Amino acid sequence: MVQIAALRIAPNDKQFPGQLPDRNIGYLSPIGKVNGRVLITRYRLRFESGDGICQFDVPLGFISKVEKIGHSTVSRGEHAYGVLISFGLGGKSEPGNWYRVHAAPLPTALPWAQGLLIMVKIPTLWLYHMHIPPAEAQFLLFQPLYAYLYALAVRESSPSALGTRPAVDGWTLYDAKVELNRMGVPNEQWSLTNINYNYEFADTYPRLLAIPAVVEAKGRAFLEKVGEHRSRQRIPVLSWLHPTTQASITRCSQPLSGMTNKKCPEDEWFLKQIVMANANAHQLLIFDARPVVNAKVNKAKGGGYEESYEECALFFLNIHNIHVVRESLRKLKDCLFPRVDEKNYLKMLDESKWLNHIQSIIEGAAQIVAEVERNKNSVLVHCSDGWDRTAQLTSLAMLQLDPYYRTIKGFAVLIEKEWCSFGHKFAHRIGHGEDKATDGERSPVFVQFIDCVWQVLHQHECHFEFNSSLLVTILDELYSCRFGTFLYNSEKQRLVDNVEVFEGHGFAMDVCARE
Repeated sequence: MVQIAALRIAPNDKQFPGQLPDRNIGYLSPIGKVNGRVLITRYRLRFESGDGICQFDVPLGFISKVEKIGHSTVSRGEHAYGVLISFGLGGKSEPGNWYRVHAAPLPTALPWAQGLLIMVKIPTLWLYHMHIPPAEAQFLLFQPLYAYLYALAVRESSPSALGTRPAVDGWTLYDAKVELNRMGVPNEQWSLTNINYNYEFADTYPRLLAIPAVVEAKGRAFLEKVGEHRSRQRIPVLSWLHPTTQASITRCSQPLSGMTNKKCPEDEWFLKQIVMANANAHQLLIFDARPVVNAKVNKAKGGGYEESYEECALFFLNIHNIHVVRESLRKLKDCLFPRVDEKNYLKMLDESKWLNHIQSIIEGAAQIVAEVERNKNSVLVHCSDGWDRTAQLTSLAMLQLDPYYRTIKGFAVLIEKEWCSFGHKFAHRIGHGEDKATDGERSPVFVQFIDCVWQVLHQHECHFEFNSSLLVTILDELYSCRFGTFLYNSEKQRLVDNVEVFEGHGFAMDVCARE
C-alpha cells in the first residue's frame, strides 16, 4: 500500500471560491484544545496543529455522522456553534485511537469545494462547521465514493492502460469456476449450473452455482419451484467439498414454510440429493444460525425452518441478529472510548456481550468442522436470508478445514467467495454513501467475522501465512471506500451495476501484493 507523505499546510495553500479566509481551527484533543488547520481531500480529513505535534488523518469513509453542536437557529457570529464528528465504530477523532492511513496520492482538493468549509470556534469545544450551499446539495448527493476516483487513477497509471494487465488483478483473483475446480467440481455428484448467469434467478447470488448433478438434470422449472420455497430464491448451493470424503458444506436461506408448515416436495428432494452425494453419510445436518425463539418469530412472518424433513437433523446455534450485534458493539465502544474506565472495565465488557457473540460463532463453526471432518457428514447452513450469520459460519469453518484459505491469497478468495459473491450486504451493513447514521440495517457482521478469525489465528499462529496486521488492514479498507470490494450488497451490484469500479482496483490486489 502507498503511504502518503505528511501534508504540510502552508500559508500559500490554494484557496477555493467561497472559502472563508484562514482562521484557526480548534480541536479538542486528550491533552486539551489545540489550534491548527483542517484539510479535506477526496479521500481523507486531516488536522494538523500549528506546531505539527498534534495531528490526525482519517479516510472520509470512516466518518459515520456529523453533528452540529451549539445554537441551531440564531447565529451569534463565529462563536455560534461547531461540529462533532463520529467515526465508523463510534470513536471520536482523537489521535492514537485505531485509525491508520493507507492511501494513494491524490493531492487535488475537492473540485466542488465552493463554500464547503466555514471555520468556526466555540468557547468549550473547538471544531469546524461544514456548510453545503443549497445549489450544491443535489450535486453532492451523486458524487462518487472514492473508489470510483481511485479506479480512474489506477486505469490511467497502471500497465493495463498500455494494453497489459497488472501482475496481480484484484478483481480476477477469485474466479468461481477455478475455485470450484480446485475442489474437484464438477464431478459425478456435483454439477455447475448457469441458471443465475444473468442474475435473474436470484439477484443476491453469484453467477455460477454448484448443485447436485441429479438436481441440475431436473432443469430450470424444478429449481424455480425450490426457489419459491426459499427466501429471496436462495436455494441450497455448494460452498465447500471435502477432498477425500465428499462431505459438503452447503448454504441457503430459510424455507418459507410459515405457520401452516407448508411443504415443498421439490425442496425436500433437493436436500435428500445432498445426502446422497456423500457416500459416507445417511443424513444431512442442518445448522440454523438463529436462536430458536427468533426462528419461530420468523415462522409467524412466513419464514420457517426444516423441522420435519426426512433424513435431516436440525440444530439451532443461538447466534443473534444484526440489531443485537450493533448494540453489543456500541456497548463495547463505551468500554474503550473516549477513555477506559479502569474500575468498571471488566463489568462493562461483560455487559456488552461482544465476546459471548464471538464465542457463539466460533462454537457454531467448530460444530460444522467436527461434523464434516470427524463424522464425515454433509451440512447445510442458513439463517434468515443467508447473507450475514451464514457467511460467518461457512467461511470460518472453511478457514479451519482447508489450509488454502489460511494463505494470503486463499483468505482473499474466501472473502470474495463467501461474502462478496454470496451477497453479504456491505453497503447496508457499513452504510457507505448513506446519510443515515442510525439506520437499522447497519451492523458490524463482517467485523465480527474478522474478530473470530483473529481468535483462531491467535491460537494457531503457525497454521496461517498471514498475521493480525492483515486483519487490521482489511478492517481499515472496509471503511476507507478506497476499493469497490466492500461497497455493494451483491455480486450483481458490483460487477454489473457499477462496472466502472470493477474495471479499476480491487482490494485483493493489495492483499496479494503482500506475498
